[in-house]
Amino acid sequence: MIDRVKATLALDEPVSRVKLVSPARSRALEKLGVRTLRDLVTHFPRSYIDLSRVETCAGARIGEACTIRGAVHEIKLKKPKRNLSLVEIALVDATGVLMVTCFRQPWLMDQIAAGDSVAVSGKVTFDYGYKRMTNPFIEVLGDGQEATGSVVPVHPATEKLSAAWVRRIVANGLAASEGCFDPLPLGLRLRYRLMGRDRALHAIHFPHTMAEADEARRRLVYEELLYLELFLMQEGAARAAGHNPHAHVTDGPRLAAFAAGLPFELTGEQQQARDEILAAMAAPSVANHMLLGDVGTGKTVVAGHALAAAADTGGQAMLLAPTEVLARQHMAGLGERLGAVGVRCALLTGATPAAERTELVEGFASGAIDVLIGTHALLSDDVAPRNLTLAVIDEQQRFGVDQRARLLEKGEAPDALYLTATPIPRTLALALYGNLTLSYIKHRPHDSARRATKVLAREQQGVAFDAAREALSRGEQVFVVCPLVGKDSEARDAKAAGKAPDADAAGEEYHPAVAIEDEADYGADDVTAATREAEMLQRTTFADWSVGLLHGGMGTEAKREVMEAFRAGDIQVLVATTVIEVGVDVPNATVMIVQDADRFGLAQLHQLRGRVGRGEKTAEVFLVSASTREESLARLAAMESTDDGFELAAFDLSLRREGDILGNRQHGASGLKLVNIMRDGAVIEAARADAQALLETDPMLEEPDHKALAREVRLMFARESAVVGG
Repeated sequence: MIDRVKATLALDEPVSRVKLVSPARSRALEKLGVRTLRDLVTHFPRSYIDLSRVETCAGARIGEACTIRGAVHEIKLKKPKRNLSLVEIALVDATGVLMVTCFRQPWLMDQIAAGDSVAVSGKVTFDYGYKRMTNPFIEVLGDGQEATGSVVPVHPATEKLSAAWVRRIVANGLAASEGCFDPLPLGLRLRYRLMGRDRALHAIHFPHTMAEADEARRRLVYEELLYLELFLMQEGAARAAGHNPHAHVTDGPRLAAFAAGLPFELTGEQQQARDEILAAMAAPSVANHMLLGDVGTGKTVVAGHALAAAADTGGQAMLLAPTEVLARQHMAGLGERLGAVGVRCALLTGATPAAERTELVEGFASGAIDVLIGTHALLSDDVAPRNLTLAVIDEQQRFGVDQRARLLEKGEAPDALYLTATPIPRTLALALYGNLTLSYIKHRPHDSARRATKVLAREQQGVAFDAAREALSRGEQVFVVCPLVGKDSEARDAKAAGKAPDADAAGEEYHPAVAIEDEADYGADDVTAATREAEMLQRTTFADWSVGLLHGGMGTEAKREVMEAFRAGDIQVLVATTVIEVGVDVPNATVMIVQDADRFGLAQLHQLRGRVGRGEKTAEVFLVSASTREESLARLAAMESTDDGFELAAFDLSLRREGDILGNRQHGASGLKLVNIMRDGAVIEAARADAQALLETDPMLEEPDHKALAREVRLMFARESAVVGG
């Protein structure tokens, strides 16, 4: 027992205590996010080389990934251009030759020599008369190879710490933690026939067969998800602990008048979402509800029903928006409709004059204001409602966990309604928001306008500009999204061409799809590049029309003036580094041109194109790219094939991790190391149901069989808090 306790406690000791971890290696591991022994044993392989299933050079199929064993006939270091080095290896076996090219990995010359026996794993191509692999994983098969077995794990590594060294260090880490307690209750392990934790950790790092690796992964995926669901559910319960929840009135006069006064009929999906939200608000428990709706599906008008219900109950509501432009839009649209039925609304932003701000704050504190709409200004300490019963957070993914919590703390356990236009598949939503109830609106209510998307090579961009000029000649308006870079251009281009500076020895390529997800990604750029682009378009392509400019370096008032001019039609072409800041409904905008579209994630591209085609007129979106990478072009092609954001999100998830799509603002995103949302949907559902059942019988996980589990959840909470605060 003492040894098991010691092994369990060792998991939280610094990784520097593990055998072979010198100070230099400790620093290299820290770059991989490995600081403790726990981090080390959960630094899982990203792939495996199955040496029991090896292809020959002659038998390897072009276009498919495989493993080939052979001898190094020749190895050369070449420098075809300045700042570009490549190592070329001629690998031979009894059937033929395979040419291996490794970009920006000159250190391979010190690790591999002619005559060495190696295994390479990657995708086979054919060029210049030879079968080839580019940046494959390379394993030197020397002394001690038998110890690794027929399946070789490929761990994420860095230039200063090879995959082989990581493998040795992980083995020592597993030895140091051997015999640790298994936190999963025995009943759950038996129900799903799961491996013990100790065995699963060994098997996922050093499996004897791929089937054993799969079984280990199944156990550890379930473990990850159960911890996460327990953490989220306990966190949600803690918000309501010790407080009296609000049971909202959902058949009051102002709600009825608001619904009757709408100039259109809600769609079936909108009605269902409205009913689910109102039912959650009417229940005698704290509501935590998320409304997920694609761009233009009418989430805001559905949320208006909730705001009216709060007023009918005698409570107050706050609507938090990420930008001033969006907050003003809500005030002009939703606020006006609510005001017409007797709900007193007001707007508070960072640009509100001091005297007016004082009056608003006092009115909200006295209860004279029913609904306060605003930006981050709502989070100020002096904004103190008299009786906050509902908090609505629009585009909630734009806010950190601390910001969302600060808003909710302004009332006694107010109901919370989160809105997001980021299309998140149900399985991902359950994994990330296990403490929330969910509603979906997947279809736009007024789909009379058709929006077509077309991908163009850089040399074809004239097609897009011709379409833009035709639209302008009809009196319509145009967006030009321009992710131009200044100071960072050389670094980004180097990444896009090869690999990131800390990419591992396997040569994993930098994925440009995650380059631009948010306005913050332009932080180090020289905004004069976008200014020059706007000036050039004004002089040449759009000389007969007014061209405006919007970028993150502009002040709030300047942004507002530009957007108001664009909405009024005084500006016909808007050049922007991003239109994330816009959030404005401009039905007359019918053409969007996105330059360097391959630098955006699919979710972001879908958000961007949602700014056109919002009226009755047909819209066109042109995605211009100079990329020749197969993966990038496949991603962009998906934008042509569907206008459904949820389909695109599912496709995006099949290509990259959920954390890349959602960013690190989300609780739990960084904790999912093994989970594949598309593949593990059934496990997510099971873990969520099991977490609910556990907490129903033991809310604090205090029973003896649950103490180890409770400790793991607490540790996860500490790690997630560190991520969010960082």
